[in-house]
Amino acid sequence: MHWKNKGTADKLSNTKTVDSKGKKDQSMKSLRDVYAQKALCQIPRLLSSQDRNRFSPTFGCMNREYWLCRATDFPSSIAQFGVHALSLIYAHRMPDNIYYRHPKVLEWALAGMEYWTKIQHRDGSFDEFYPNERGWAGPTGFLLYVMCDSYRKLEDEIPETLKNTLKKSMHKAARFLAKTDEAGVLANHHAMAILPLVETYDLLDEKDLLPAIQQKLDLFFGYCHEEGWCLEYDGADPGYLSATVSFIAKTRKRYEDERFLPFLKKWVEFSSYFVYPNGHYAGTAGSRQTLHFYPHGYELLSKEIPLAAYVADRMLEGLRDGALVPPEIQGERYYVYRIPELLLSYIDYGERPTTPPPLPCEGPPFRRYFPGARILAQKTDEFYIVVNAAKGGVVKLFELPDGVLKVNNCGVIGQLSNGTTFTSQWIDEEHEVQETPDSLTVRGRCHKIPTKIFTPWKFILFRLIMLLFGGHERLAYHLKGLIRNLLMTGKKPLPIRFERCIRLLKDGIEVSTQIWLEQSVEAAGLQIGDEFPARYVPQSRYFQPQELDVRGRLLSPKELEKLNRTRSLRIKERYAYNNAESVFQVDY
Repeated sequence: MHWKNKGTADKLSNTKTVDSKGKKDQSMKSLRDVYAQKALCQIPRLLSSQDRNRFSPTFGCMNREYWLCRATDFPSSIAQFGVHALSLIYAHRMPDNIYYRHPKVLEWALAGMEYWTKIQHRDGSFDEFYPNERGWAGPTGFLLYVMCDSYRKLEDEIPETLKNTLKKSMHKAARFLAKTDEAGVLANHHAMAILPLVETYDLLDEKDLLPAIQQKLDLFFGYCHEEGWCLEYDGADPGYLSATVSFIAKTRKRYEDERFLPFLKKWVEFSSYFVYPNGHYAGTAGSRQTLHFYPHGYELLSKEIPLAAYVADRMLEGLRDGALVPPEIQGERYYVYRIPELLLSYIDYGERPTTPPPLPCEGPPFRRYFPGARILAQKTDEFYIVVNAAKGGVVKLFELPDGVLKVNNCGVIGQLSNGTTFTSQWIDEEHEVQETPDSLTVRGRCHKIPTKIFTPWKFILFRLIMLLFGGHERLAYHLKGLIRNLLMTGKKPLPIRFERCIRLLKDGIEVSTQIWLEQSVEAAGLQIGDEFPARYVPQSRYFQPQELDVRGRLLSPKELEKLNRTRSLRIKERYAYNNAESVFQVDY
């Protein structure tokens, strides 16, 4: 391994495209501009979230809910991620960038950086969701990376006193990242912790971070599967895999490890199976059901990995056409990530291959099963299908050549008479999966869906606990693990068994679902199919137009009564190609 580009500042970009010949290059340029357009249109929203009054005690705070609305009792630090977008639009030319080299933008960026230092805990950490959270990669790692990169962009114009203050905060944040971890396995968070450690070493020349960097790398690669995916809680999530590609590709700019490129090639290939024919990406086929796509890493890899360039182009077309999640529909906590990701993708727009490799959904027919991920991808002349058996048999089928979403069947979701909500869409290592050349069968138990929300008294109690005990770093760590287990990763199997069999027919596809009620449970409502995320993940559940293309089947009161009496139910759905009539059959 070796270090690269030590101590060098990034150069300003220009608006030239990679190639300069003919109509193809002009269309590439206009497609590239989508990155800038989608980001710049959100800058007014971003600046409206910042306290820009230099005489205000919260000058520079970018959490509008705190400093203006007074709707929360602490400033969520992740809002300061907006500093990155301000530094990028100040330092780089791009189409219609009215903010380039504007002195006010510089002032607001520096104010945001200074406010970041004021809300840091003594141990170097920051809070995002609640006081004394002491978040690890998010928010401490995310923000440290942002401040390092913004520092480089603005270095010549940062006052010396602020430089010293920033370096002290960077030093503390890096030490916190180096010595701690977080509950639950999120590979993209480990990648994000590595990136700011590398950035801090490179910027501050702190050699004592090297052992921690190597240790974190070894741990991170332990969560990376040879099939080309990384562990996100308990399975593969293509949305967050694209984030991992982005973070590691950025890391390679200043640090090289022999494992990076081989794994990046595998990650790009695996993610390509979730670029759908209609321009959408990932979703409920992943362990965390995320829809987002991080393009910057793919742009940085476009020269070394031609498939990365083509994936980036298809996703850029999806962003342009409304098939991807744009910043404007994301919540206040998350759109601040998307803006700089798109700006960086414009700045580092990579080379495009003369003859791009086809995506799986566009190439010749194939069938590939990933036994580690328990995911099937298959293409024929009539359709492209992805099935995640690990999640109880989530099915997405697109009819070709039009690419229309024909089947979006996430399994069973329902409610018991006692109010418990349940689903077959839950990752459980005890699920039995059987694969044959023309079918995929999953057997297991339905799980309870966590539906906990705060009441005023619960909220007061939670705040008191965090204020009284959150100052203890180890206790804060365990409390966060408990929260994640309650809301996200906890497994609570119910006395409801299911079997789902997806069979590929000559003229269509058949999805057969059978459920059995055990003990004394009774169903009060039951739906088969449609799009429904089950796991609590803040970066999910955004509306996409493709949801309008499919519908689920809600059982009637008569059918529910019969289910509760016979204790079992089989639903057979047969979807035919070429607009032929589909069949829905219920058997007891």
